[in-house]
Amino acid sequence: AVDTLLCEDTRTTAKLLERYGIRTRLMAYHEHNAAKVRPAILRALGEGQSIALVSDAGMPLVSDPGYRLVADCVANEIPVTAIPGASAVLTALALSGLPTDRFVFLGFLPAKSGERKKLLTEFMNVKATLITFESPHRIVEALVDVAGVMNNPRVAVTRELTKLHEEVLRGTAMEVHEILSTRPSVKGEITLV
Repeated sequence: AVDTLLCEDTRTTAKLLERYGIRTRLMAYHEHNAAKVRPAILRALGEGQSIALVSDAGMPLVSDPGYRLVADCVANEIPVTAIPGASAVLTALALSGLPTDRFVFLGFLPAKSGERKKLLTEFMNVKATLITFESPHRIVEALVDVAGVMNNPRVAVTRELTKLHEEVLRGTAMEVHEILSTRPSVKGEITLV
């Protein structure tokens, strides 16, 4: 029912729309073009158009450039609402087998080991379950840093949540490291709990 659908990849969203016979205009909105296209989006909203933001995977606005759009809408008193979808953070927490009463989401871990260790040290004494996103190319080395900084805690590495190849690996950081390090490659979107 909206005028325009913002999406990360128009080809991916087009598949979903085709399945349900939806013919709404698509516009790419992702980390590489967000700053450039956001002013036009805000103008369209200010003129009374309705726009929805969808995500290729996970909940829009969580570690996503959509949060800047919402912040700008709030600053310009443009109404915003949400229809919750899959959330890797909450799904991973629920599947982890770790305490769910208190948790802290740290976003993506830093790419460099030294910066990653510094962040982990900052949070090592927090009395809550920690949740991060991690690249499949760095998860094996990230687990080594988690084990070293945090005394080899129990973890859950969740991959491709709510998708065809969903996987949850549980154990100590080094036990899960051993499993993943024997694979030729690790693929997919990863949430580390």
